[in-house]
Amino acid sequence: MALQNIGASNRDDAFYRYKMPRMMTKIEGRGNGIKTNVVNMVEIAKALGRPAAYTTKYFGCELGAQSKFDEKTGTSLVNGSHDTSKLAGLLENFIKKYVQCYGCGNPETEILITKTQMLQLKCAACGFISDVDMRDKLTSFILKNPPEQKKSSKDKKSMRRAEKERLKEGEAADEEMRKLKKEAASKKKAATTGTSKDKVSKKKDHSPPRSQSDENEQADSEEDDDDVQWQTDTSLEAAEKRMKEQLSAATADMVMLSTIEEKKPAVQVKKAPEAVHENGNSKIPENAHEKLVNEIKELLSSGSSPTQLKTALASNSATPQEKMDALFSALFGGAGKGFAKEVIKKKKYLLALMMMQEEAGAPQQMVLLNGIESFCTKASTEAAKEVALVIKGLYDEDLLEEDVIVEWYNKGIKSSPVLKNVTPFIEWLQNAESESEEE
Repeated sequence: MALQNIGASNRDDAFYRYKMPRMMTKIEGRGNGIKTNVVNMVEIAKALGRPAAYTTKYFGCELGAQSKFDEKTGTSLVNGSHDTSKLAGLLENFIKKYVQCYGCGNPETEILITKTQMLQLKCAACGFISDVDMRDKLTSFILKNPPEQKKSSKDKKSMRRAEKERLKEGEAADEEMRKLKKEAASKKKAATTGTSKDKVSKKKDHSPPRSQSDENEQADSEEDDDDVQWQTDTSLEAAEKRMKEQLSAATADMVMLSTIEEKKPAVQVKKAPEAVHENGNSKIPENAHEKLVNEIKELLSSGSSPTQLKTALASNSATPQEKMDALFSALFGGAGKGFAKEVIKKKKYLLALMMMQEEAGAPQQMVLLNGIESFCTKASTEAAKEVALVIKGLYDEDLLEEDVIVEWYNKGIKSSPVLKNVTPFIEWLQNAESESEEE
């Protein structure tokens, strides 16, 4: 059966994971009794996560014709002769109104009915709750025929725990069998090597003795090796040469200027109690974080590529976490609504810094997540609301893995506003994993 992406906006995405079957229709009857049968309506409704009665009723409401779905036989009938393309267009409108999240466009949503008899769509990915337009005719049908409630997450977790316990018991039994086999093999080996050792000892007794001169030569060679001392040239010329080999021309000049200033005598520097500007206000010194942020901003304003930024920051003595926090402040300082889209646009700079951390042996993905949390804690409320979209976008771009995200979430403080906004995305990850295990 041919498949297509869910949603017209995702039609050309070859790697889109949410798919549904293409619609197949059949004209039945003649004259006044002619009807259009949507042959695979059950499969389409299952892919959308909605009852087939909803889609069939929506066709009838939009076309102004009678429609009926038989639960026993699974047949979907709409009175009149209608083209497949026309019904497919109506299905796209149904997906926009009752399936896709109004925030992120993800079709993995659930219909909720409030106490005031209002319809809402809750997204399992970003946690956004969309309000459905109650002026639509289908809303009254949905209120009279509410969707079935899904299994609670507690039931899924209990099933998953039981499966893990069963796997652990099987692994323990396999390990016990391996130990028994190793013990039996070691006993056989000990019995066979006992006779071979006797033969070797007899051969050693008949071997010719070593001369005293050979032993003296070996001792002299060992003493010569101990006398060798390895040293590193620490002169100013050698340091300049090594710096120019490792750094680019611009950063090497900056480092050399700092070393020359350190070698100046302390007598030349006169420390004043407080530096004063022309307007009389005192000058406040910048801290290390602000200096690093300004340095990164200068590199970005000069048009540095991600590779050049990585090379320039490699010589900085700051920790990997301090570099990541400074990079977020330089790239997204003052960001508000649309913060998630900006992160995806500038992901190359984040990837370049993660590659440098990987070379230094730092946990690159954990450092990135801590940088996101630190920035969103200090940022505006609009940027902090999009933290789940940021992590989901980096997860879709393969910059973050599921296990690392869950580990970072479990280590954090659940009462913090940032982790509260991420909670729906974590639940979606765990539910998606359990569903894939069940399949």
